Amino acid sequence: MRLVPGFLTALLLTLPGQPLLAADSAAIRLAVDEFLRTQVRSFPGKSTYSIGTIDASRLAGVCEGFDVSMGDGARPWGKTQVAVRCRGGTWTLWVPVQIRVVAEYLVAARPISAGQKLIDADVRGQLGELSDLPNGILMDKEQAIGRAALASLAVGRPLRADMLRQPTVVQQGQSVKVVGTGSGFQVSNEGRALTSAVVGQVTQVRLNSGQILSGVVRADGTVEIKF
Repeated sequence: MRLVPGFLTALLLTLPGQPLLAADSAAIRLAVDEFLRTQVRSFPGKSTYSIGTIDASRLAGVCEGFDVSMGDGARPWGKTQVAVRCRGGTWTLWVPVQIRVVAEYLVAARPISAGQKLIDADVRGQLGELSDLPNGILMDKEQAIGRAALASLAVGRPLRADMLRQPTVVQQGQSVKVVGTGSGFQVSNEGRALTSAVVGQVTQVRLNSGQILSGVVRADGTVEIKF
């Protein structure tokens, strides 16, 4: 699965021609509630939220409406803040909120060694509170299977994206097939990899002629060079 991108969507709560809104706590709370209600619909599992104290006593003027958004880099859940901007005014108020998401995430189903390529039996789902977990937690087996562990992982360890890497498909010194493509042509050759590389990574290859070229490693272990 993929995670919700950006979290900068503004919820516009008034339409042209509607009365101006006073900067009072109740109106602001309603705007935040409507924003969060929309936000959590795209979250996995079951979501609940609570809104912290709102003090609008020092906010001056009236607003055409309220634009509510998550701050740049804010976590999608857990203890965080949302920004409430007075449309037509000059102020922005940060409101504390807590979003709880209970959903299934991936953990190690058995001990995993460093460098081990994960298969289906190595991972399993576990139900839990996502806000208690670090960023980058994996929730879809496709995000883990086929990748290699950067370090040893104990049973039950939650899996994060930064714990895994694409497996090495070309080893230094390995004989590889080199495919060169250009406008209307394709040629192939044999060579020896000068560096190890994962899928999508650039590696250097010394051709049998002695020429050294750089190309991108593909899933089948071939090295593609574009002219």
